[in-house]
Amino acid sequence: MPNAIRVERGDGSLRLPGFVNAHSHAFHRVLRGLSETEAGDFWTWRRLMYGVAERLDPDSYRELATCVYAEMVLAGWTCVGEFHYLHHGRDGRRYSDPNEMSWALLDAAEAAGIRITLLDTCYLQAGVAGEGVEGVQVRFSDGDGDSWSRRATSAAESGRFGLQTARLGSAIHSVRAVPRTAMESVAAWSAANAAPLHVHVSEQRRENEECLAALSMTPTDLLFSAGALSERTTGVHATHLTAADVTRYGLARCGICACPTTERDLGDGVGPFDDLADSGAVLCIGSDSHAVIDPFEETRSLETHMRLTEERRGIFGVGDLLAAAGAGGARSLGWADEELETDLVVVRIDSSPALAGADGLDDEALAARVLFGAGPADVEAVTIADHVVVEGGEHVRLGPRRAVAERLSRAVTELVS
Repeated sequence: MPNAIRVERGDGSLRLPGFVNAHSHAFHRVLRGLSETEAGDFWTWRRLMYGVAERLDPDSYRELATCVYAEMVLAGWTCVGEFHYLHHGRDGRRYSDPNEMSWALLDAAEAAGIRITLLDTCYLQAGVAGEGVEGVQVRFSDGDGDSWSRRATSAAESGRFGLQTARLGSAIHSVRAVPRTAMESVAAWSAANAAPLHVHVSEQRRENEECLAALSMTPTDLLFSAGALSERTTGVHATHLTAADVTRYGLARCGICACPTTERDLGDGVGPFDDLADSGAVLCIGSDSHAVIDPFEETRSLETHMRLTEERRGIFGVGDLLAAAGAGGARSLGWADEELETDLVVVRIDSSPALAGADGLDDEALAARVLFGAGPADVEAVTIADHVVVEGGEHVRLGPRRAVAERLSRAVTELVS
């Protein structure tokens, strides 16, 4: 059955449900424009990313993330899933409060006015064969699965989650970074806490090849064997899957998070998202590395990328795209639909050249015009948790777009200079 189209017309505007960004790495925003002239692939890009990760501390991360989340809100994102693995100090030692970097992200989300699910991420090794972490990776590691569970539990008991705007979830970074025994620990923690469980899966062919060589299993098979696939699970990217992998995600009713602008920026490829949806998996979207921060572009690219691989149009209907951009992300991040029903985005359709000619369109055609033609500059207002966060295209708390841009520029410059 096609997904319903939930939009409301206003005076020269269209009101849409808030966009849910199910996958974010806030600090990757620093790399926008810095890596575009670099030849190579995901793995060469990763070396640049590690250089940024080495320099962050709680204060610089709080400032950067505040600006990144503000950019999200101005673009129409109303909730973000932050896939967080930058836990410890530069030498791998814990801060006096071992969740200090997590609190920096929660502070940033509160300042920007966006809802957040903090996906506390387990990262313990450098390769699927069990290679030890080295260099900046020591900042990511808790040592073993039980130590990760204890730190995550201390975060859960802090009193900072379960609130109107903050949730706590869990994540297995990838089959490269977490051994099977620790996957089992994270999956058990997720089940015991009824928490979301996210994992990067099969983003790159090399990951599949290494997993098959070391363990004679696909990454999906390994996750299944560790008890890590369920309705709470969201596989991120899922770019290079076998038919059997697709069936596993569908039978488990997993979420699948596509990050189209990152997947094309890094040359990852395009996942079998139509087959996954047909199998019973629930699609959502994310901006991941923030090559762009534009929910309209992420949403339409879920369809347009599939057109390139399928050589046909209309793989996903407008209602399906809106569901992936909203309800699918809410489910993935542990929010009930009714909790987010007051999160709204208002798009001007009477003063945007990109949307001109919308007069007389029915709701479906008008929603299609907006999804396939609008951008962040067309967002006039954003309401989150009954609070107006963007009004007249400006951030209510942090000031005009120019002020947010200047603040973000300073935060980025400090990390790359």
